[in-house]
Amino acid sequence: MTLPFTEHPLRHQVTAELHARSYDRLRAPARISYIASVCGERGSGRNVRHLLRLLEHYGVPPPPEVGQHYAADLGAIRLRWERHTEFVTYTFCKQGPFADPFAEPVLAELPQDWLRDLPGEVIAATSLALEGRDAPERSAEGLTALFAGNPVVGAQVVGGAGRAWSDLRVHADGCSRILLRDEGLSDGQAGRLARRILEVNAYRAMAFLGLPLAREVNGTLSDADRRLVAVAARIADRERSGDPHSEADLLAELSTLAAEIEAVTARSAYRFEAVRAYYRIVEQRLEQLRQGRIEGLQTFTEFLEARLAPAVATCNSTRARQQDLAERAARLTSLLRARVEVALQDQNRRLLESMNRRAKIQLRLQETVEGLSVIAISYYGVGLIGYVLKALEAKGLPVDASIDLGLAVPVVVGLAWLGLRLMKRRLLQEHGD
Repeated sequence: MTLPFTEHPLRHQVTAELHARSYDRLRAPARISYIASVCGERGSGRNVRHLLRLLEHYGVPPPPEVGQHYAADLGAIRLRWERHTEFVTYTFCKQGPFADPFAEPVLAELPQDWLRDLPGEVIAATSLALEGRDAPERSAEGLTALFAGNPVVGAQVVGGAGRAWSDLRVHADGCSRILLRDEGLSDGQAGRLARRILEVNAYRAMAFLGLPLAREVNGTLSDADRRLVAVAARIADRERSGDPHSEADLLAELSTLAAEIEAVTARSAYRFEAVRAYYRIVEQRLEQLRQGRIEGLQTFTEFLEARLAPAVATCNSTRARQQDLAERAARLTSLLRARVEVALQDQNRRLLESMNRRAKIQLRLQETVEGLSVIAISYYGVGLIGYVLKALEAKGLPVDASIDLGLAVPVVVGLAWLGLRLMKRRLLQEHGD
């Protein structure tokens, strides 16, 4: 029976994610080879093609679709392939007895040209051996010899149901080594234990990738810090010391410095965020191991915390320093912009005052010109009237040209003045003044 409701389109996908990082059941004795290859976030296509090439070599039919994980049997070897955010892991497991845990890794049985053409760059390659409880107990000297004389770390795991040892180093064959001993593990516990301890090795390597970048970035940030302090000092002392650098020059220098800090931040922000994420996963996996102390040995947690925690702290402090420098540069830029704006406002104020004075002078000149215009218009007006009066007097009309012309002068002057005033008022009204 199918229930008559409408499913969310992502329902099956989010349910499948619960089982995406599953594990294979494991029974001692067994050997595992594990590879983690950094290929970036856009390398899915070539990694899938490389996986299909391996399946073709062993005559395994290709799956209709390869998602984030895939598992298959390559004869006696069990393959598990997983796609993570920026790296891909291959786990090759082979059941069966062995004389030396690390003398013949499972990787040696794979096509060597396929290994040589592996996409990306290998960040972790691990040989893991799980031996049964019936195997002879190994002495401290035997363990040291098994790990090429290197100091060994180890712990009881899964609440004492197993023991684990490693030196967390890369050996001559290019692989690090992990030895597990079954002291009462179920097949499921053994599979989960192997997966978790392999992931610890891979994720701690990914977390350490941020440390070289942090050291490089710190040198750049130290130089940027010195330059930022120098610019801040020049901004503070400019008026008192008479620094010839103008605000525009300082602002340009600050903008360049801020851009350099942002470029460094953009280049390293993703890596530092990834370091934090990988470190949290390492802590989680170490906790899931449920370790107990083996007399005379450091536990995995003690060993990794003593080395990984300072590296992560360095990345976190570098990230915080980047943010602090960016904020300081932004504050100085805002302060300098404010000073430039205040200077521009003061300059504009002085300009407006100067324009106001010039306008007043122009107004006075205009009023003077208006007075002269009244005189000039009146002069020509009186002259015209004089010609008319003289003509009338010459015709014998009762007109005294001299007296009448004198009487007409104030009238003409008044009309000229009134006409100019009315014209000026109309112009002002038309322009909204």
